[in-house]
Amino acid sequence: MTATGQLIATIERHFGAHPPDRIGVAVSGGSDSLALLHLLADWGRAELVAATVDHRLRPEAAEEAAFVAERCAALGVPHSVVVWDGWDGKGNLQAEARRSRYSLLADWAGAVGIGAVALGHTMDDQAETFLMRVSRRAGVDGLARMNTVFERHRQRFDRPLLGTPRATLQAYLEARDIPWISDPSNEDERFDRVRAREAMGYLAPLGIDARALYEVAGHLEDASRALAQAAYEFAERKVSSAAGDLVIDRAALRQLPHETRRRLLAAALCWVGSAAYPPRREALEGVDLAVGAGEGATLHGCRILTSAMTVRITREHAAVAALASPTTERWDGRWQLEGPHQGGLEVRAVGEALNTCPDWRATGLPRATLLASPGIWAGEALLAAPVAGYNAGWVAKTGGAAEFAAFLITH
Repeated sequence: MTATGQLIATIERHFGAHPPDRIGVAVSGGSDSLALLHLLADWGRAELVAATVDHRLRPEAAEEAAFVAERCAALGVPHSVVVWDGWDGKGNLQAEARRSRYSLLADWAGAVGIGAVALGHTMDDQAETFLMRVSRRAGVDGLARMNTVFERHRQRFDRPLLGTPRATLQAYLEARDIPWISDPSNEDERFDRVRAREAMGYLAPLGIDARALYEVAGHLEDASRALAQAAYEFAERKVSSAAGDLVIDRAALRQLPHETRRRLLAAALCWVGSAAYPPRREALEGVDLAVGAGEGATLHGCRILTSAMTVRITREHAAVAALASPTTERWDGRWQLEGPHQGGLEVRAVGEALNTCPDWRATGLPRATLLASPGIWAGEALLAAPVAGYNAGWVAKTGGAAEFAAFLITH
């Protein structure tokens, strides 16, 4: 089989016998994403559309987007440019750009009806990520291989070339006389990824190259899956749900091995807090110690309420106090409201208006849970608070313990 045939076979194995009808491709103009675009076109088993994210951080970005548009036009692939203008000069620039990129691509994919968005991440990206995470003292999950299929902002993303070296993709482009763009930020040593890339050159004489780190990350992925299975089995037996909260058997939780317990708590905070990423390990260790001492804690937009028998993870009111959405839309990423919808109504946290709900104590739920529960508002008037027993024809639904157990396996 030719080198090109092997790459197309890699695409085929990734998407399997039943690929999405339409696949979006995120194309920056660099060698990895440009090779992915052409390989998907060569494969030819799905309709392609492409997008370039312009972060407006460099004057060359518009020219690079135009270059990608030309390449897409030559292939007959529709192309869009999505623009990010959210950088406020604070925080980690590359991390903020990455988070915004996924959000922008998910919005674009939803607007044009795409089943999956393909990303040009390679074996080299995995190796660099591994080194960066080692420097941050990551645990098993952080060092495990990146997922080849994952969901972000309710959109499927694919990394079909994750096990392919960048040099292989560049050789494919060179053989077809296809030019690519070299991003000058890839030489900027202010960025962690650039420094990790340079470090690879020093590690190579020790046999620590991209393939070695990719394989080690794969071993850790296997370990991560085993831990996820253990957490899943515990959750099925010892975790229940009530009014959007997770309630964990405290004695059983304390008997778990430390890493499984940490994983369970991190997942619970993400699930209740509708968070894409877990809290930092140091902060999570603090919660673990508080639970062991029978104390409460606040972390990741959640409150941890500890009693002699249970550990209850509930939403923190302060984290949702300013959150509003129409009643027809999901609130706080997880609550669905059913009732007499009409224009002008909003879903907001019940908050201190709980005191106007006559039967809230009869629910038997903690006050903290009810403060952060969804209420239906008309301006400043609370019309209903279904979790607090003030229904007025409304029902609030969210996932239960079984959904959380599945979350432990899929995230």
